[in-house]
Amino acid sequence: MTGVYLSALALSHFRSHKRCELDLDGRPVAIYGPNGAGKTNILEAVSLLSPGRGLRRASAEEMARRPESVGWRVSGVLQRRGAEHEIDTRSEGGASRVVRVDGKVAPQNALGRLVRVVWLVPVMDRLWVEGAEGRRRFLDRMTLSFVPDHGDAVLTYEKAMRERNRLLKDQVRDPAWYGALETQMAKAGAEIGANRRLAIRRVVGAQMQAETAFPVAELGLIGSDGDAAPEAEADLATALADGRARDLAAGRTLIGPHRDDLSATYLAKGMPARECSTGEQKALLISLILANGRAVAADGEGAPLLLLDEVAAHLDGDRRAALYDEICALGAQAFMSGTGPELFTELGTRAQAFELDRDGAVHEGSIG
Repeated sequence: MTGVYLSALALSHFRSHKRCELDLDGRPVAIYGPNGAGKTNILEAVSLLSPGRGLRRASAEEMARRPESVGWRVSGVLQRRGAEHEIDTRSEGGASRVVRVDGKVAPQNALGRLVRVVWLVPVMDRLWVEGAEGRRRFLDRMTLSFVPDHGDAVLTYEKAMRERNRLLKDQVRDPAWYGALETQMAKAGAEIGANRRLAIRRVVGAQMQAETAFPVAELGLIGSDGDAAPEAEADLATALADGRARDLAAGRTLIGPHRDDLSATYLAKGMPARECSTGEQKALLISLILANGRAVAADGEGAPLLLLDEVAAHLDGDRRAALYDEICALGAQAFMSGTGPELFTELGTRAQAFELDRDGAVHEGSIG
């Protein structure tokens, strides 16, 4: 039994599911069925019990079941430190989603103080070879698992940056207009950078301290020009002020945490992740997710919920067994999807299994 887990999950008019209810006991959850049955939709629903737009980054309107489009609801019962919390998030008529915790309306960031959720989905397989934006999101999701208030700093920074960008686009040159905004950006930006570096240290440390079948990655935070990102508030404020002329020409802010990147090196080979094979890149991602879980659990908060979509499809039997052993040793409630029960054989009775048929109906499954 895990320290933090969902004991119930319910979906209503969410994506392909008109109604879906799961009774859970804290063990890892294996969800299998044919393509298009709605497996990933269940994982996405769980991701919405944390701050942000979920693992697909979809709008509230896009999550509504069609053709009804009557609004959707995702609810869960969270067991945490011996206490039970009811979490509910919903959207009606395409409106922004509303969050309730124990029956009371709450900001999304309140979810981050209750439960940590990290995920690995197939689109992330190209994380190391595509643009920096996806790597920043990956890093910020990890950072939220250590610093629940990280999202507040990001929102503060982005709000001030939007105002500054508006001035830049309008070609406003009076320094007086920029001072207050750049002060806000520097303060929030320094906090964002400090939080990200903390997360990197924690995850790298958790990798180094564990015997694991997955490779270790050395991580770093770099600025948009490939050099170290400014760390101190005063340094970032100076960089913003000094960069106004360049930013005016571009019409947008070109330096700051919104341009930072996460670097990764396969430590045993001394090879940048972007130059590794597809299989090695996937193994590095799995290693980071597991290390993230170990580091959070070491804080006494309980392991985060893990969402692993189609994670076993490209792993051989030995690596699958190693992954499942690590998840169980961690005590994490991992929600995993796959096309058939054979992908989860190594879990046996250590997991709950649910089978989805072609119509998306959920049945009790078997993998042992």
